[in-house]
Amino acid sequence: MAKEHLSSLTKFFVLDTNVLLHNPNSLFSFADNHVIIPFDVLEELDKFKKDSTDVGRAARTTIRHLDGLREKGHLADGVKWNGHGGTISVIMNNMNGKFEGAPGLAMDKPDNRIISVAWNLKKEGKHTVFITKDINARIKSDALGLVTEDFENQKVDYETLYRGYRELTVASTVIDKLYTDKRIAITDPLLANLNPKLRPNEYVLLRAGGEESQAGLARYVPSMNAVLPLSRTKKPIFGVIPRNLQQIMALDLLLDDDVQMVTLMGTAGTGKTLLALAAGMYKCFQEQRYERLLVARPIMPMGRDIGYLPGTKDEKLSAWMKPIFDNLEFLLADRRVHSGETANVEAKLKGYLDSGKLSLEALTYIRGRSIPHQFMVVDEAQNLTPHEIKTIASRVGEGTKIVLTGDAEQIDNPYLDANSNGLSFTIERLKSFDLVGHVTLARSERSGLASLVVKEL
Repeated sequence: MAKEHLSSLTKFFVLDTNVLLHNPNSLFSFADNHVIIPFDVLEELDKFKKDSTDVGRAARTTIRHLDGLREKGHLADGVKWNGHGGTISVIMNNMNGKFEGAPGLAMDKPDNRIISVAWNLKKEGKHTVFITKDINARIKSDALGLVTEDFENQKVDYETLYRGYRELTVASTVIDKLYTDKRIAITDPLLANLNPKLRPNEYVLLRAGGEESQAGLARYVPSMNAVLPLSRTKKPIFGVIPRNLQQIMALDLLLDDDVQMVTLMGTAGTGKTLLALAAGMYKCFQEQRYERLLVARPIMPMGRDIGYLPGTKDEKLSAWMKPIFDNLEFLLADRRVHSGETANVEAKLKGYLDSGKLSLEALTYIRGRSIPHQFMVVDEAQNLTPHEIKTIASRVGEGTKIVLTGDAEQIDNPYLDANSNGLSFTIERLKSFDLVGHVTLARSERSGLASLVVKEL
């Protein structure tokens, strides 16, 4: 890298391969600092570039970014890309041409050589930060005295994540006014003085002060410039009756066609998937508001092929989609046909699938499609990266509603956590938009045992 770039006031961010595979645009997320790509990272990208998965696509995108930078200068010297002093470099070793392995690390492993690049830069006196999504690599780097961080650009604070509702203690006359006038204007001092301000489609649970048990539930509807009360009745939707306040809120959002994206977060047994499917079946099969109910789950990680075993795509997906089948069978159970005989659940489910009114997909097959006029449920969304959710949501066509469900405390993706997964990121980033609504479901309703396990284990 040219000497004029080596300012002691700037940082040298050494990126691990997994950061670029997580988000190829992370190359351009470090403003006026120096981004360092170790040569071993290129070798690892080369191994992934032919994959037909999202990992392969991320590798190819990163390689194209680097190839585009070559037109602006030599990557070995550091290419200025933003006009603010930021540079991106590819180096085989440290700046002065001498490479020394970090103490205690075997140099036959690419991960250790990548860490050693950061270690050598620090040894030269550079303000070096090693960026990796690999927890073990962060532990190794920290043990070597390196400043090491996860990629923070797409992280949120899970502990303070937007819940989609809040509680207010008010005089009983306020609750009476809500149901008498059917609204409370957002300019009312009760709401105008809230901090933070109400978000679009946020729910307000009003509880009377003192010993009174009176309560009211309302949602802020921006187009009406007011909070509007929810019905006190628990209307069954495709046989499902909400069992708690959060489920009432969730169904309210799921059934509102003006809310085009709904995110539901909750631990096991809170009913997020069941509610989403019940609302989708009601909207598609009874109201016929949408042409199809499309249900998708990530094959972990997203995009992994379902293999070359014998059988059709649907047959190979059946095991992975079994939780969805369980919910669908529950919703279809005990339905009666016109003749008065008990309907065969499996036959009815097969009928919906054969007619195309219900479609079950792996997210591998979503990319490149346009999905208009459908009710789309993406289950296990906590296993997706922010980039993957962006890819999925960008497939949504005119007249489609998309529902993302997941549990940020049960993540199978090794490079995601409660703060960095795509579902948490989407909830936090889109909470201020009229087309989006969110509810965090906190109470398990699956069974007494399930509730006990979630609470105590």
